[in-house]
Amino acid sequence: MSTYYTPLRTRNIYDPNSKEPFKLSRSKIENYVKCPRCFYLDRRLGVNPHPGFPFTLNSAVDALFKKEFDKYRAEQKPHPLMQEYKIDAVPFQHKDIDEWRENFKGIQFLHKPTNLLIAGAVDDVWVKPDGQLIVADYKATSKAEEITALDKDWQDGYKRQSEIYQWLLRQNGFKVNKTAYFVYANGDTDKPAFGNKLEFETRLIPYKGDDSWVEPTLKKIKKCLDSNKIPKSDPDCDSCAYREAVASVMF
Repeated sequence: MSTYYTPLRTRNIYDPNSKEPFKLSRSKIENYVKCPRCFYLDRRLGVNPHPGFPFTLNSAVDALFKKEFDKYRAEQKPHPLMQEYKIDAVPFQHKDIDEWRENFKGIQFLHKPTNLLIAGAVDDVWVKPDGQLIVADYKATSKAEEITALDKDWQDGYKRQSEIYQWLLRQNGFKVNKTAYFVYANGDTDKPAFGNKLEFETRLIPYKGDDSWVEPTLKKIKKCLDSNKIPKSDPDCDSCAYREAVASVMF
């Protein structure tokens, strides 16, 4: 292997010779889907990925949504949005709900064929009268146009995100409804002034998930991690282009 990829991190690196389960988060699976090379550099060689921008507004909206839905969870009543969109469900009460929603814990399942411990922190889970669970995900943005569907290419990751949560819940023995819901809050910038208040229009956007891709993807990830060969650069990956540009100058 090239010395250009000397490990920068010694923790959370995959060792092909280890018998211990290797923990893989939902976001790392998404990284593999987007670019196997960057994923390999990160999880196998310890080369940290470029840090993303912190979405502090999104985090604030997430926290407030969770408080709001927790109120109705405690009362075992449907949230007004559920009533507005005629969703026959209530926020799910479960002893592990807080752990499922906690970063670095989440819903977990050991995939024995690959010995990968898959984990994902879901925003919320609702339950229908027949016991089927519904995955719910909170999103916040500020767009001029109304958001009524997940019809943009960059939203494909959102879809995969909900499907991994559905897969994890199913692997843990729960009945899961195919339809997930995105609680989408869109900030209104047409107001005449800020006035220390940003108003949102919130919609529920349904998405019928299909988690059939998860199992074969985990097997591909395992094969990738076990290999001593770095995957080829993705021509559409900005991080790959950046690394190649730096390498061309340095070497």
